[in-house]
Amino acid sequence: MALVASVVAGKVAQLLAANLASAAEGVAEQSGASVPVLSAGQVVSGNAPPEIVEKAIGAQYPQFRVSCERVTNTLREKFRTFSGQAQVVVETLVTQDRLEGIEVQLEACVESVTAVLDQNRGDWGDGALYNGGYDITFAPVKHGGRNFLQSARVTILVDVSK
Repeated sequence: MALVASVVAGKVAQLLAANLASAAEGVAEQSGASVPVLSAGQVVSGNAPPEIVEKAIGAQYPQFRVSCERVTNTLREKFRTFSGQAQVVVETLVTQDRLEGIEVQLEACVESVTAVLDQNRGDWGDGALYNGGYDITFAPVKHGGRNFLQSARVTILVDVSK
């Protein structure tokens, strides 16, 4: 059922690419925080470490990397080939040359991601249903990108029935 993983991750990437810029504007208005200009080109699919992506194809920051981490077929629905959940991760990476303010920038970007998810609860088509929950994990600042790099992982569960 690897196809389920790519389909669901693709749906999340499409939602972010289409709605992230407007969500960031809304977050900036509501919170007063400075949110960088976000575009569809900053949403990347794939499960590769940032160091490899940056060296192989370059990176535009902030970056939003979408991947499916786990697929579980629990067969809750009788007579279905697949009925279970896909765990999708949106890893948000921000970088800057100074340590001051990097966490605020990351939090604003994560808030933009969760705003897109909040606005798109419900049926996503092709048997995918998002109920609206998410889990956020913040990583410590490390060396990378322009000098300092910090990331956060937004993990969501999507119910899938095929």
